Amino acid sequence: MNKPDLMKKTQAKNNKRKNKIRFYYSFLTIVLLVCIVQIGFSAFNNITKSISYHGKIKKMKALNEQAYVENQRLKEELEDFSSMKSLEAIARNNLKMAGEDEVLVIINKPKETAQSDNQKKKNPLIKNKTDVQQKN
Repeated sequence: MNKPDLMKKTQAKNNKRKNKIRFYYSFLTIVLLVCIVQIGFSAFNNITKSISYHGKIKKMKALNEQAYVENQRLKEELEDFSSMKSLEAIARNNLKMAGEDEVLVIINKPKETAQSDNQKKKNPLIKNKTDVQQKN
């Protein structure tokens, strides 16, 4: 065998080996870049979700606080309405009722009669309470 043939064969083997190594390194570099890009997108998505969730948590806490305040107010109103004095006051004011040994006096305000006169002008079929009472 000739020396130049042997050298050519070894160089060809070395070139093939170098090409395989270059291809392997290139492939690993591409895989690494894809992984880095994927990590970057994942980190960005996690940060945006985290910011969004923190905003939602703040809104929920504020809503919870409002509901708590409303609950407390309603509990106080319930306690007020459950007492006997408050029930009497509601009956006297809203239902026009009087207690024992009391006289109920109802005073009509002039605004109500003016409004009823306006209604009578608009619709003659509607009669005022005072007109009905005067006829009787």
